[in-house]
Amino acid sequence: MTRIDGRANDALRPVRITPGYIDYAEGSALIEMGSTRVLCAATVEDKVPDWMVGKGRGWITAEYAMLPRSTQTRSPRESVRGHLQGRTHEISRLVGRSLRAGFDLALLGERMVTVDCDVIQADGGTRTASVTGGYVALALALRKLVQGGLVPPEVFKPAVAAVSVGIVEGAPMLDLCYPEDSRADADINVVMAADGRFIEVQGTAEREPFSRQDMLVLLDLAGRGIAELVAHQMRIIG
Repeated sequence: MTRIDGRANDALRPVRITPGYIDYAEGSALIEMGSTRVLCAATVEDKVPDWMVGKGRGWITAEYAMLPRSTQTRSPRESVRGHLQGRTHEISRLVGRSLRAGFDLALLGERMVTVDCDVIQADGGTRTASVTGGYVALALALRKLVQGGLVPPEVFKPAVAAVSVGIVEGAPMLDLCYPEDSRADADINVVMAADGRFIEVQGTAEREPFSRQDMLVLLDLAGRGIAELVAHQMRIIG
């Protein structure tokens, strides 16, 4: 089948990562994947959560949110509702877990880095874009600590990136935009390290169950897409 934007089934949407998008954050990046745009900002603090005090380790956490008009119709701010939706909380935890896999927390010292991922415009893949862009913002912030002699270079582990894959009308596809995602038979979000190891796989059969062979095809497709995304990250981080 022909995709909505004319891409091949194994092609990413156009990717652009703009580093240093915010002046005040220790590290920041705007990631654009097609029409999806997520602003990621990393804040470094010389403290850790109470339950980590005295352990000599650092902590990395993330917060995810969607702006009211990031979608085609306005959604009320969750702060006004007085509580986070389950989806928002779940994605925040996913991004935090994923980013922690890219760094040695024992070498970070008793510091906490919070990565805020705010969706400016949503067209599918906002959680995976948050992981990929969040890694860049976080790496830029920690690079400053390395350059200042506050943490060793070994704090960096293999880079982390994420992408969505799915089966749409029987065809495996990489990096689904929203119209594809909304009618996918299977939808899987994959987080991987640059060395090819899996960090997290979230997937479901939206309509019909899919086979083990389908799963392997989708994981291979995700791996190729993530390798491209890591190349984008490395061009910025160096």
